[in-house]
Amino acid sequence: MKPGIHPTYRTVVFHDTSADTYFKVGSTIRTEKKITLEGTEYPYVMIEVSSESHPFYTGKQRSVSQEGSTARFQKRFGSFLGSK
Repeated sequence: MKPGIHPTYRTVVFHDTSADTYFKVGSTIRTEKKITLEGTEYPYVMIEVSSESHPFYTGKQRSVSQEGSTARFQKRFGSFLGSK
């Protein structure tokens, strides 16, 4: 590896602001903010969505449609198809 061209890999604290959860993850992200967690100072990054708050991972997805796509198509365009 060439020296001086690779980003610094270090432990970074990500803060999911919507779920108020902290994650310690190895990352190369650049940040000037710092946070003290468990007695150690880490670089700090705020995020809005993570696996703790995203509906797909939490199981709190909303249902987009209660009926199938064929039924929706027939309801919208069935009158055009049946008029021939």
